[in-house]
Amino acid sequence: MKPHLERLAAYPYRKVEAPIKLDQNESPYDLPPELKERALARLRTLPWNRYPDMHAESVRAVVARGQDWPEEGVVLAPGSNFLVLALAQAARQVLDTSPSFAYYEGAARLSGVSYRALRLGEGFALPLSGLQDGMGDPPGVLFLSNPHAPTGRLFPEAEVRRLAGRASERGWLLVVDEAYHSFSGSDHRPLARENGSVVLLRTFSKAWSLGGVRAGYLLGPPEVASKVQALLPPFCVPAHTAAILEVVLAAPEHVRGLAAALAAERDRVFHALASHASWRASPSAANFLLVRTPDAEAAWKGLLARGVLVRRQDHLPGLEGCLRVSVGTPAENDAFLEAAFAL
Repeated sequence: MKPHLERLAAYPYRKVEAPIKLDQNESPYDLPPELKERALARLRTLPWNRYPDMHAESVRAVVARGQDWPEEGVVLAPGSNFLVLALAQAARQVLDTSPSFAYYEGAARLSGVSYRALRLGEGFALPLSGLQDGMGDPPGVLFLSNPHAPTGRLFPEAEVRRLAGRASERGWLLVVDEAYHSFSGSDHRPLARENGSVVLLRTFSKAWSLGGVRAGYLLGPPEVASKVQALLPPFCVPAHTAAILEVVLAAPEHVRGLAAALAAERDRVFHALASHASWRASPSAANFLLVRTPDAEAAWKGLLARGVLVRRQDHLPGLEGCLRVSVGTPAENDAFLEAAFAL
């Protein structure tokens, strides 16, 4: 293998079974039965012996109309992770925050490019000056999830704009990962329209309830989108994925209602935890809460013993004692709270 792959580790996730699963920031709800039936009906009419569109052109057109974006600036992929990898492969260096979504670093390591991460400040504030200074030579890619993973913090629009301005000055690309934007109401499309150094990533795995289908997309300048598209294999979005996406994209009201309901549940759980004797939740604009405990291992095991699976985050810088808890159904959230207050 190439030298830079010798110490490459697999994505850090281990599957654990539990009655209540709150560990992967998935939607706790499946597609409504009527939407699933429409998707299944469409799948029955597909010729399964034929290749799909070369670059998911049919879905790309629907996304472009729905997002009011030039079609040539949209790239579809079987999960936004593929887009992260493509951007890292194209970059000469990658800049990140710490802690952060693990695959930004994973994609950089896999691509054999320089990777640097700057620690978040007090209260998980953005290290704005450090990131601006870090955008030096050679130009590269800055990954910024907003709302942020794994903290849930929504960085101020003004700060993101300052990073975008610096990226434009220095020939960098600012990649704003908006995986959780449906739960925050944030939208960086106006910034990306104004600044050709800004690219947005979005996913169908969270608010759209399609984590098992695996699909995400990029919004960016056509010249950037064409390069990213060239880095993806042909026919990489399967015909059945495209068919499901077309059905769901025709019913965006489903996403709006679900995202609002999950955001309300997130806030309910956050306020309930405020009276816990020793656990403290951080404010979140995503579909999860970061909860600091005196002992993450003991808390994780205690919750699991009571049938609730969450994600440990205490291995990450600055997150000692932390667990990440996805927002579930009201009944699942009640079970988590009951287990948490029993510990």
